[in-house]
Amino acid sequence: MRIRYSTSEDGKPVRQAYIYTRDEHGIDRNNVDVEALKVLRRLRAGGHNAYIVGGAVRDLVLGRTPKDFDIATDAPPGRIRKLFRNSRIIGKRFRLVHIFFRDQIIEVSTFRAEESGGFNNVFGAIEEDVKRRDFTINALYFEPDEGIILDYVGGYEDIRSGKLKSVIPVERIFTEDPVRMVRAIKYAQTGGFKIQGPLKRQIKRNCELMEQCPASRLTEELFKILSSGATRPIFEQLHQYGLLKYMLPSVAFFLEGRKFNEFQNRFFESLGRLDERRAAGEEVGRDIEIAHLTADFLFLISESGKEQRVPFKEAFTEMKQFIRPASPPNKDVERALVHLLRKRKTYRKTAHI
Repeated sequence: MRIRYSTSEDGKPVRQAYIYTRDEHGIDRNNVDVEALKVLRRLRAGGHNAYIVGGAVRDLVLGRTPKDFDIATDAPPGRIRKLFRNSRIIGKRFRLVHIFFRDQIIEVSTFRAEESGGFNNVFGAIEEDVKRRDFTINALYFEPDEGIILDYVGGYEDIRSGKLKSVIPVERIFTEDPVRMVRAIKYAQTGGFKIQGPLKRQIKRNCELMEQCPASRLTEELFKILSSGATRPIFEQLHQYGLLKYMLPSVAFFLEGRKFNEFQNRFFESLGRLDERRAAGEEVGRDIEIAHLTADFLFLISESGKEQRVPFKEAFTEMKQFIRPASPPNKDVERALVHLLRKRKTYRKTAHI
């Protein structure tokens, strides 16, 4: 392990970052997405520093295959746009660049200034950008060709020791972005990380901030959870921490009601079966995810679950209401309902869909 230093005002060396080499972190460059490598190399050929960042580095260190490869660079959005014709600048408060390939999008962000606060459009240096990351496990910078990881905040050791710590001061991390509370629980359950005491206390104190979150962001987080392979433990923790009543209030209502014991048992079992399907390598679409989320409500709670013919429009409306404020596309809810109605007899016999 090497150390990157800078010099203080009085001329003394100041440690900035640990540098982990390929022999130390063990990441195989062949596990890095080909399109992400292309983006990195073009940025560097254009005279810019560029790194894979965030969850992709975390997953690579853990020996997992990342779902997405995000990149951070010192190139401003306009410059990135000029380097990549197949790109588009998005965002208002903080501009990002999406680079489009045949079947994926590589998201490129410009280093943020520490003074930016929240997601405002102020750019800075990598030493500032790292302080805008949420958790230490997501604050590593990986350069695949050189094979090095830059670690400014001790994130590499936190990954190895299974600790979830904040980079942003704990009194600010959730007030700036309440969705980070959901992500903390998701990371804990999917990566085996232990949420440290200060973070736990802040989650319990700030649950009500979830009311500020737009439906679009809650929808995005919901489906990340449903596709995580750890849906059941994440939902159990969201409920335990008091976050679920803000994320999916109708679900939380039925889980809290004493007269809905059968629903409670079947609901978590259904989420567990969704996880089992993913573990078995089964292809599971968003409609099937919605079906697992809503089956027990539709068949145990809703009046549309009675033995008489189920009115499709009524059932559709009730399913949409059940998962509000999440708002998936209507076509996905419709497909989920069709799937459930086909499985209705099976459910009545086995409680499975």
